[in-house]
Amino acid sequence: MSEENIVTYTREELDKLPDETDWKRVRALTDEDIAKAVADDPDAAPIDLDWSDAELWIPVSKKAISLRVDNDVLEFFRASGRGYQTRMNAVLRQYMTHQKDKKKRA
Repeated sequence: MSEENIVTYTREELDKLPDETDWKRVRALTDEDIAKAVADDPDAAPIDLDWSDAELWIPVSKKAISLRVDNDVLEFFRASGRGYQTRMNAVLRQYMTHQKDKKKRA
């Protein structure tokens, strides 16, 4: 995210901004209206997810190392923002798991 797009307001400044919400229309919405609007929204995430197969993964402590990677690989992960090192670790973990599974099948 570019810092030039970030705007900071104080609480007092926010209070002075005009409220552009049509509260009369919002209060008039029925549950059916809201459900239809959510169903029609392509960005809406389903709220009835099945978590019965979910597994709790508690991360083990990490070890700081020095690692040499190609510049384009590093830039690719850095471009994804905060937590890029954690994502790099997740990719390496998937590779490790795949290799271990492959050995078990052999």
